[in-house]
Amino acid sequence: MNDWFFEKTKDHYQFGYRITAKLFEHTSAFQKVAVYQTAGHGKMLCNDDLIMITEADEFIYHDMIAHIPLFTHPNPKKVLVIGGGDGGTAREVLRHPNIEKCVMVEIDETVINACKEHIPQTAVVFDHPKLELRIEDGVAYVANTTEKFDIILIDSTDPIGPAQPLFGTDFYQNLNRILTAEGIVVSQGESPFYFQDLQLHLAKITHQIFPIVRFYNYHNFSYPGGTWSFAFSSKKWHPIHDFSAQRVSHSGLDFEYYNAEIHTAAFALPGYQKKQLTGLQKDGDES
Repeated sequence: MNDWFFEKTKDHYQFGYRITAKLFEHTSAFQKVAVYQTAGHGKMLCNDDLIMITEADEFIYHDMIAHIPLFTHPNPKKVLVIGGGDGGTAREVLRHPNIEKCVMVEIDETVINACKEHIPQTAVVFDHPKLELRIEDGVAYVANTTEKFDIILIDSTDPIGPAQPLFGTDFYQNLNRILTAEGIVVSQGESPFYFQDLQLHLAKITHQIFPIVRFYNYHNFSYPGGTWSFAFSSKKWHPIHDFSAQRVSHSGLDFEYYNAEIHTAAFALPGYQKKQLTGLQKDGDES
């Protein structure tokens, strides 16, 4: 096989990867899941023909969703991951020895099984003794659980198919309820250029609920346009004011993308994005 896979965005932009083999394809009750061998980026996971990860650059997304909140919160013990079926987010969470428990709620077991078979560099976490894996609807889980979490990570696809309810007000109100008094939520925050409408929708929801709301960017080679965002929402801890670079150096952890300089620099947004988010970011000190 020597073909090309193209991801199309808004009917006017596409980018592609040369693929040498289709390793897996199955349409579950929720979505089409496929794994391809690419010529230059290793294996690639796609859900409904949208690229989720490639082996070559998955570390960028997973570093940035996990380590920003984990190094902002002074003493996180319990983490909840919603989605993240490839395992990479939970893998990075559980590199921190202070984490006592990571609950991961993924609605589609097909994604997990595909990654276990074909992308072990992320799926290796599924054997971790501190991981509690639950195959169920994340929206229902946060609505019904009585557990409390220090950090919640929303590792979702775009708001289509099974991920659509993860961009709703009721969902975020439930996240607020199950957070500890000093808790942090980080959510997949879309492209500030191609999907600014979705980013604004998320910003308006989090602005209503949390006293601290900031967006931060990262550069992922496998997503449309390259520049994408996470939404940081917190009850107490500010991602810059309460961040100590010494915690990163003293942790002894090695990262491929994240570092102390990236931590603060990621919150320096380009002008067009700052304008789009005018009045929707806040630092917890509003009168």
